[in-house]
Formats: sequence, structure tokens, C-alpha cells
Amino acid sequence: MSLKDRLSELLNQGLEDLKSTSEQDELNELRVHLLGKKGPITKVLRGMKDLSPEERPVVGSFANEVRDRLQEAIDARKEEIDQKLLTVKLEKEKIDVTLPGKPAARGNAHVIQQIIDQIEDLFLGMGYQVLSGPEVEEDRYNFEMMNLPKDHPARDMQDTFYITKDILMRTQTSPMQARTMEKHDFSKGPLKMISPGVVYRRDTDDPTHSHQFHQVEGLVIDKHVTMADLKGTLELVAHELFGDRFDVRLRPSYFPFTEPSVEADITCFNCGGKGCAVCKHTGWIEVLGAGMVHPNVLKMAGVDSDIYGGFAFGLGPDRFAMLKYGVDDIRNFYLDDERFLNQFSMKG
Repeated sequence: MSLKDRLSELLNQGLEDLKSTSEQDELNELRVHLLGKKGPITKVLRGMKDLSPEERPVVGSFANEVRDRLQEAIDARKEEIDQKLLTVKLEKEKIDVTLPGKPAARGNAHVIQQIIDQIEDLFLGMGYQVLSGPEVEEDRYNFEMMNLPKDHPARDMQDTFYITKDILMRTQTSPMQARTMEKHDFSKGPLKMISPGVVYRRDTDDPTHSHQFHQVEGLVIDKHVTMADLKGTLELVAHELFGDRFDVRLRPSYFPFTEPSVEADITCFNCGGKGCAVCKHTGWIEVLGAGMVHPNVLKMAGVDSDIYGGFAFGLGPDRFAMLKYGVDDIRNFYLDDERFLNQFSMKG
């Protein structure tokens, strides 16, 4: 068999072997076998030394043609294998856009915020405004216009965070009452507002006290407002937050900005009014302070106390949350412990 015939046989055999190659490693091995220095084509060409000078260029040219055709066939087969592998990979990684996505975890309103939201919804439904004010407050609004004289114990440095002599961290949300009464035009109707927010006091943190806590202040100013209006409002709040089985009672008390002043109690949630350790065997639990707005507070805000009167109350959402859900340590609300907070994710 001539060298040219042998090269033709190697070409045909190589092309046939390429057709049955389906893996990249297998293809690479075949490429080395056919075109490598130790391959059959190289071995055949070693016999060119026995050819005549006229035959050598013919056989050499044909050998190069065989190599080129095999290389082209190898490249084409490699592209086919790569495309096939890519198709298989894409099929495996294909995303079915019609499938429902994985549900994303949603955050929940903090339990205290849930209480505040309930209170806001209730009072908005009764026609109240929901107003917010500055946490860094003037002494004039925080104390003086709330009928707290300079020598009142509540103004002592041990109770209040003072920034300067006249600027402080508000100790209550009551300053919004004074700010709102100053601006309100009573010729257009009564003033009905609540003001939720954070307040600050120099308290030592313990299970029932915190240096930073929440408060919701309420105020109604109009003609012919009575204590009965106040009690009816507080009963509505208690029933909304704790349920219809709870009663409300008012006890005489003292606050500088109201006269007369009362403490509001609700039926003990633990014993239903029978008396237990939680309510100190009284059957009642104190929840907020309230009263009829002091005439001095009205006068300092520019409101005619001979014509207008009203009631005010201040409640603590933190304490309400403790009572409603039986939490015995207020500090639990501020630890950011999801195991604790997630208990209230579905609470109303």
C-alpha cells in the first residue's frame, strides 16, 4: 500500500472515529492520537525518505491536507460536544417561572407599636387628631405651661434629663397639649387630640420602670365637657384593648395640670376582680392618670377657661402591653429577642 493510500485510510478512519466521540476528554485523546508526534500519520511520513524526489512533495502536500481536514473535523466535533453539554446544563438549571416563589419572611410591628396602633385607630374613629411633637423640648412647654411651678419635685434633676437650663428631654407627651391649644382656633370647633411618643426620665431600669418609655396623651377641649365624658372615653379604651369583661373605676388623685384629678383602674385581668397577688387582692389594676384640665393650663395657652373646659389623660402603651399579655418585665420589650417578640406577631 502506498503512503498516499495509507494517509487516505487514516483520514477515513479518523473521521469515522470522530463521529462516535461524545465526551471532551475522549475527543482530546483522539486528537493527540491522530495528530500527535507519536501518531500514525507521523509514522507514515517517516517512510517518505524512501520516495523519489518527484513523489515527496505530492505525498507531503497530501499529508498536510489530511492533517487540516482532521483538525477541522476535530474543531467541528468539539463545538458540537460543547453545544450539547451547554444544552444539558441549561436544561438542568432551567427556572420554571410559573412556579410560586419562596415566601419572604416579613417583619412584624413591635408589640408596643401594635398597642399604639390600636389606640390611634380607636381615637381616629372618634374624630381625634393624632399629633406628634419634639422629644427635645423646651422647659416652658414641658413644665411651666402644664402648671408645674419651678419648685415642683417633678422638675428635679433626678427625674429629668436636662440638656441646658431651658432645654430637656421631654418627660411626658403633655407639651403637645400646650403647643396645640396655642394654635387651635376654637371658633372652628372643639379640640380633640392624642399625642403618642417616647418620653425620658431619670429612672433606674427594673422590671416595671425604664428611663425611656412610651406615652399617649389625650386632650379634649370644648364647651360643657364633663367628668362623665372622660369616664366614657376611658371605658371605651379599656374595652377596646382588654375586652368587654373589664370595668373601669376612677379614684381621686392629684396632678398639677388637672383639677379634679383621678387615677383610672381596670378589673384585674388575672382574677377578674376577685382579688389576687397580681392586683394585691384589690381586684383592680391602675392603668392611667386623668382629670379635668386645670384652668391655669387653659389660661397659659390663651384659652378662656370661663367658656371652655375639657379633660386630659395619659396612658402608657408599655404598661398596657404588660397587662394585656401578662409580661412581668418591661425590659423584655427592648431586648430585640425575636423569640419573645414573635409571640405577638399575630396579636390584636
